[in-house]
Amino acid sequence: MTAPSPAPDASWGPPVIRTIAMPADTNPAGDIFGGWLMAQMDLAAGNVAARRARGRCATIAVEGMTFLQQVVVGDEVSLYAHIVSVGRSSIRIQIEAWRRARESEETIKVTQALFTFVAIDENRRPRPVPPGPAGSSPA
Repeated sequence: MTAPSPAPDASWGPPVIRTIAMPADTNPAGDIFGGWLMAQMDLAAGNVAARRARGRCATIAVEGMTFLQQVVVGDEVSLYAHIVSVGRSSIRIQIEAWRRARESEETIKVTQALFTFVAIDENRRPRPVPPGPAGSSPA
């Protein structure tokens, strides 16, 4: 495990999602599933993508996910998003996940990944992302 990172960059704005890691999110050894954390990140990125695309989006890729720290039961997990780029029908969103122990104020980055989404229409076919600033805030 690596040393704790400083707090998230304030330019990212407030968390897209905050949740608490619960016992139901663990494997038989009592550790939080990495898949649970990835699902939370996908939910956060999907929320940002849908708002920017003004409609339905589908996850098509996840890049560069590395687990830096563990998450334990009771930790508050905060997910921050930053739109990296917007293409004709795609949106790339960087997500960072940070944990805060229940009894602490210290936050520690636990993972990050780059999610790519495609805006889709009612027939689940790619559609153009409406015009708007590529770096628009997810909030």
